[in-house]
Amino acid sequence: MIEIKDLNKSFEDLAALKNVNIKIQKGSVYGLVGSNGAGKTTLLKTMVGVYQGDQGTCYIDGQEVFENVAIKAKVIFIPDTLYFFPNYSVRDMAKYYKNIYPAWNEVRFEKLKEAFDIDVNKNINRLSKGMQRQVAFWLALSSMPDYLILDEPLDGLDPVMRQKVKNLLIQDVAERQMTVLISSHNLRELEDLCDTIGILHKGTLILEKELDDLKSDVHKIQVAFKEEVSGEFLANAQAQVLYEEIRGSVRLFIMRGNKDDLTRIFAKQQPLVLDILPLTLEEVFIYEMGGIGYAIENIII
Repeated sequence: MIEIKDLNKSFEDLAALKNVNIKIQKGSVYGLVGSNGAGKTTLLKTMVGVYQGDQGTCYIDGQEVFENVAIKAKVIFIPDTLYFFPNYSVRDMAKYYKNIYPAWNEVRFEKLKEAFDIDVNKNINRLSKGMQRQVAFWLALSSMPDYLILDEPLDGLDPVMRQKVKNLLIQDVAERQMTVLISSHNLRELEDLCDTIGILHKGTLILEKELDDLKSDVHKIQVAFKEEVSGEFLANAQAQVLYEEIRGSVRLFIMRGNKDDLTRIFAKQQPLVLDILPLTLEEVFIYEMGGIGYAIENIII
C-alpha cells in the first residue's frame, strides 16, 4: 500500500504540494489528474524518493521511501521525459535493470520481445520517441515491480501499442496484484484503467473518489418546460448546480447528487423533456475544476 500523510514540498518561494494525503490500496490502479502546474510530477517524484518532502511522509509497505533501497527495489517510475544511458542498447539496459531489481524476470523479458518487436541490440537513444517509451515499459514489466508509477505513460504510442500496454498493465494488476499510479492528461484512457481518481490543483488534493462513485455523483440534465420555470425549485431542494446553460427552449444543468433524487426534483415541474445523461471523466474534471475557479468559457459538450 502507498500512503502519503500531510505531505508538503516547496521550491524556494513556490509551494508545490500542500498537506497532501493519499492512500492507494495494493492491487489497485489510481489515476492522478490536475491542471498544468498542479504539482503532479512533484508528487510522483516525492512518492518514489527522488525528492524528499519538507514536511509529512511517504510510505510504501509501511516504510518511508526516501533513501530506502529495499523499498525502491520494489518500485519503478517511468517519467514523462525518459532517460537512458548514452550508447546503451536495449540489451545493455536490461543487464543494468537485472542488477538493480532483484525480481527481474529474464524469461518474461524474452517473451515481451514478441509484444514490442524491437531489436535488443539497437541503441535506445537512436529510436523514435514512441519506441523509447515501449522500451521503458518492456524493462519495467520485466522487472516485476510491486509498484509502477507512471507520468504521462502512453504519450507517443500509437493506438495499437497503447492497447497492448494497457492490456499488459491490467494483466499484472490482476495476476500479481501490482499497484499502479498513473498521472495523465488523457482522461479517456484513465477511464479505461483506473479504480480511483484524485484531482490535484495548485498543490492541493481537492477530490479523491472511486471512479464509479465519482461518475455516479455528477450528472448532465437536459430539460425543457412548457412554461417559464423559476430556478427557485432547485435552491429550495438544496440541489448543487455546477453549471447551467440555456440553449433555446432547452436548459442544460450539470449537477451533483443522487440520480433518483434529481429526477424527482425535476419531475415535479412537469417538464416536456427530461434526460439525465452520463458524463465522461473528462467532463467531470472540467466541471469540478470550474467549481474552484478553473473554468472554461463556452464549453461545447
